[in-house]
Amino acid sequence: MIAAAIGSTVDYIVILSYFIAIMGFGLYFGRYTSCTKDFFFGGQRFSWWLISFSCVATVVGSYSFIKYSAAGYTYGISSTQSYLNDWFWMPILVLIWIPIIYYRKIQSIPEYMEARFDKKTRVAATCIILLYIIGYIGINLITLGKTLHTLLGWEIMTGATVTAVAVALYVYVGGQTAIIMTDLAQGIILLLAGLGLFAVGIYHFGGFERFWSLLPQSHKYAFSDFNNPPNFSFIGIYVQDGLANTGALMLMHQGFIMRFLSLKSVTESRRMVVCWVLVLAPLAAIATSCGGWIARALVNNGELATEPADAFVKAAHFLCMPGVFGFILAALTAALMSTADSLINAVSAIFVNDIWRPYIKPNRDDKHYLLIARITSLCAAGLGLALVPIFMKDTLYGAHGMFTAAVTPPVLVAILLGILWKRYTPTAAFITITGGAVLIGLSFIWPDALIGPLDMGMGPGGYKFMRALFGLLVSGALGITITFLTRAKSASMLTGLVAGTQTDAMRYFKGSEPNRRPGKKVRLHVKLDPSLSGQNVVRISTKALEQMSAESGDLLYANHVRWWYGGLRSVHVTAGSASEGSDPEMRISPEDAASAHFEQDQLIVLEKIM
Repeated sequence: MIAAAIGSTVDYIVILSYFIAIMGFGLYFGRYTSCTKDFFFGGQRFSWWLISFSCVATVVGSYSFIKYSAAGYTYGISSTQSYLNDWFWMPILVLIWIPIIYYRKIQSIPEYMEARFDKKTRVAATCIILLYIIGYIGINLITLGKTLHTLLGWEIMTGATVTAVAVALYVYVGGQTAIIMTDLAQGIILLLAGLGLFAVGIYHFGGFERFWSLLPQSHKYAFSDFNNPPNFSFIGIYVQDGLANTGALMLMHQGFIMRFLSLKSVTESRRMVVCWVLVLAPLAAIATSCGGWIARALVNNGELATEPADAFVKAAHFLCMPGVFGFILAALTAALMSTADSLINAVSAIFVNDIWRPYIKPNRDDKHYLLIARITSLCAAGLGLALVPIFMKDTLYGAHGMFTAAVTPPVLVAILLGILWKRYTPTAAFITITGGAVLIGLSFIWPDALIGPLDMGMGPGGYKFMRALFGLLVSGALGITITFLTRAKSASMLTGLVAGTQTDAMRYFKGSEPNRRPGKKVRLHVKLDPSLSGQNVVRISTKALEQMSAESGDLLYANHVRWWYGGLRSVHVTAGSASEGSDPEMRISPEDAASAHFEQDQLIVLEKIM
């Protein structure tokens, strides 16, 4: 990238204002964080639409605009294929994986590994997942460092450091709630900026037809060639992105697990996934790639000169007036921060729940673990920053592909076999993770011998992508082979942990038989009742219970009547014995009301969860 600064004073004021505003936004929501459940899972209170935008913001890292616009400039419309290969994971995610982790109250992937397999498998998974997430933090930080190098002429490490400090600060204070709320804003901003740039570009050319005519024929295909070029072939991207990376995002990315668990119910999680994968992800594909398409059309029209890596920034600078260009650049900042914050919080969750709490300082009060979680979030940002010099040795696309292809396959295979196959054994899972990791490591020493037979005609140029296929195959082969040679756990030990046992998991979650009868939502006024303190129960009239098809002992969800809060002011409670009369009120303890920011006589919406 170039070292000279791009943009006007107005643009830099917009960027700085955005930086300050988003940090203030995140710090403000720190007041909703008072325990580790809030810090890691936002109190499990949020609505599907809010988390959908939040997930898009997490998926679209700052590297996405640079990486996919560079690919769009070089290869055309096929740059979207990486974002449009998530759909086939949806059945596994919404029908099997989310119910398992939600109903079994799983807080981290390593915790699932111990519950499904054993402690040594948990330790192995913890090491690899921490490496995966911290490496992702490094990739995001180097991207914004490079972007700020282009814009301001800063050294890459300087820009990465400034960003790391800013993100770590609001994560430290606000945890998951701050992340979700800032990512909501940033998800909207990055979609508006990316799609807005595309619209401005089409307008500049006088319509879509003129824009389309300026692209080479080779840029008009939805998919790249099967095995050419090696660094952007269909099969390479499908294996590395569609199988390994997307599978890792869905099943082993702690940041997404925490996002799924921040929703108010499994039903909301399913709605969120459908909206995210089928609606918002395609829009994000266009938003992140279109800068490259527009830049290529501008170059072919004789209006611009640029390198692929600068395509997004150069196209935005050419088309946008001062201030608007600053807003576009703020989207880059939004994309960086909205991915890095989730990753930092994820590292904190794994360290506290899988290392500190079980092995170092067990049986401490929640305030102790909250403090450690906050300190760990700062350390995670520092570790990611330390990886920046390593990733600087490759292109962003190459660094991202190489890293995910090398790290994710063993744990991904272990999770997939674990949730789909009851016969899969603890010994097999441990060997899948450790043996798969060793074999992938050996593929860096003997790439021709191990990956060469799988290169699909791409040669050494495709090894960094096809390493994902190698990792998936050898990890799967190890897991299946060792399973038939070792003893499986009894079916009673797998309740709620594998496909087909979701109803048992619901019983585990509720502590009794789930109530699945359909009912209506009711509107009630809050009445503070000190006699309910410490019980987490509410009392409502028999009529209200009948309207919800609920009974004493059922799990309920009380939410502020204003839906656009997205669940920010809400609380999960249990139905107590019915109150006398038919008054439209909900009697609740002052503590539960305070956690939901409810006030006396406030109107709320109450619904049955199960």
